[in-house]
Amino acid sequence: MRLAVVSPFIDRRHGTERAFAELIERLSRDYGCEVHIYAQRVEDLTLSDPRAPRTTDSGTIIWHRVPSVPGPHLAQFVSWMISNGFLRSWHALFRRTSYDLVLSPGINCLHPDVVIVHALFHRLRELARAEKGERAADAGFFRRAHRRVYYALLSGLERRIYGDARVTLAAASKRTAGLLRDYIRRDDVRVVPNGVDLAYFSPKARTTRRAEARNRRGFRDEDLVLLLIGNDWRTKGLPATLAALAALPRESRPQLLVVGNDSPEHFQASASRLGLQDCCRWETPRSDVLDFYAAADIYVSPTREDCFSLPVLEAMACGLPVITSVFNGVVDCIHDGVDGFVMREPRDAQKLAQIIRRLQADAGLKQNVGAAAAEAARGWSWSRNAEAAWELLKVASAKKKQTRYRKPF
Repeated sequence: MRLAVVSPFIDRRHGTERAFAELIERLSRDYGCEVHIYAQRVEDLTLSDPRAPRTTDSGTIIWHRVPSVPGPHLAQFVSWMISNGFLRSWHALFRRTSYDLVLSPGINCLHPDVVIVHALFHRLRELARAEKGERAADAGFFRRAHRRVYYALLSGLERRIYGDARVTLAAASKRTAGLLRDYIRRDDVRVVPNGVDLAYFSPKARTTRRAEARNRRGFRDEDLVLLLIGNDWRTKGLPATLAALAALPRESRPQLLVVGNDSPEHFQASASRLGLQDCCRWETPRSDVLDFYAAADIYVSPTREDCFSLPVLEAMACGLPVITSVFNGVVDCIHDGVDGFVMREPRDAQKLAQIIRRLQADAGLKQNVGAAAAEAARGWSWSRNAEAAWELLKVASAKKKQTRYRKPF
């Protein structure tokens, strides 16, 4: 099967992009797909030479570079939509290139055949409205206006694209499938859950690298280190996490490692006001994400919305106790109190502090929950993800053959 995958970038440093890197690799290697990636940047994948001869059943990954332009995120998005559509149209007209399916992780083109939804902007827009007063503290007028317009545009495109019955929709979790039913009125959404690289993420791999990862960051053996990975830290639950740390006794207060590309200034100021400036460390993402888990003792993200948080599942595979919320699609993998902790109210800093205190005071509980988490994660491999996606693509291909030809842009 020849696929066009449309995504601004593919790498293994970010959640959705890491999920698609894993999927693309397996579709090519295990199912013989010829994958053509239309992206501005591709990293952490073995790419094929487009000039090399191929047999009909050989798997290949070819990157077609889409130009990018600097500027505000909204302008970059509009430029991206135009540019990738133009390039695919150019290839169709002048190179006679055709694809069995156009596959996208979310809103990236106007006429995809298959979309695997990892975030729903209808829900994010709803959250942004509810958090209007809170977000005003960490964003100026133009940034807030920019966010409103961007969310409105993406929500409108979701209505148009996801509402098209000819588009085959999948979601990374049952929660997101339910949101698509509620917001878009699509009740035919398949669930293709994310997975985890069990050969890379494991308790043994984490403990082997633990001393070096902690020493490099200045963490002592006796320190309890909490980890949060992701962008949009407010939505991921960083404010509640900071408040929970401030509620803990100063003499036994844990360290917090925060990883992501969000602007840290507002959160650093909040940490300083709470007397936590010496407890927090801020880092940017890296491909070697195991290094973050190796430095940690507990993964914490009382998120207000998350389709399927890869860091939670990866932390579980590494044998770390995890704390998240009912608004995270990854709770399909978690039995509350057994192999993780699920908060019903993500803003409840006192409840979060209580869970952290329990784990801090009871080494046996921490060890047992971590061991159970690692065992639970074993059922969520990337091979299982690729198998579900491959079945989805076969259904979508048959469906497409029954509909009229549509332009690639």
